[in-house]
Amino acid sequence: MEKVVIGNAELYLGDCLDILPSLFGMDAVITDPPYGLAEKLQGGTWGKKYEGKYKDWDASAPDGNIFANFRKAIVWGGNYMTLPPSRCWLVWYKRDSVRTMADCELAWTNFDANARVFDWTIAATNAERVGHPTQKPVALMQWCIQLAGDVANLCDPFMGSGSTGVAAMNMQRHFVGIEREPRYFDIACKRIEQAQQQLHLGL
Repeated sequence: MEKVVIGNAELYLGDCLDILPSLFGMDAVITDPPYGLAEKLQGGTWGKKYEGKYKDWDASAPDGNIFANFRKAIVWGGNYMTLPPSRCWLVWYKRDSVRTMADCELAWTNFDANARVFDWTIAATNAERVGHPTQKPVALMQWCIQLAGDVANLCDPFMGSGSTGVAAMNMQRHFVGIEREPRYFDIACKRIEQAQQQLHLGL
């Protein structure tokens, strides 16, 4: 396990099942776990490129009980998992659905509220894209943090390229991120460090 601290962010390289039991005081989990990757990436550019590399993630991913101890939970891809019924599903409407083979993505929440829709995309040429197969826009994750309400400590146990961490840094929230793939961990560290620098410069 490796730990990197960047401002109000604590980033761990390792398996979330090993690290989560040692964390305390997390108010909310906002994450996009590697469940249903076979379905998410089926067809299109990502499906062809990552079919072999990520096909084992569904078999090794933990079940939804990993989110049970969080007061607030937003789990993208929750429709691919076994989770309790939810009245408040979040819908990300994507304008690049031809490339992704899906018009939208769904997030399960444990909120007692009405369903919500977010309309946003990352253009293929946008500098925000870093090469992660299921990368989420930072604006989407900031929207999620706003919906979670008054939460000071956020956790993303499947951090990926760090969009949730960048959003948390932009909104000056304490963030704990965990990622097991060294390549994406390094990308996340660089993105979150850049967000911290921009915050200090008032950009």
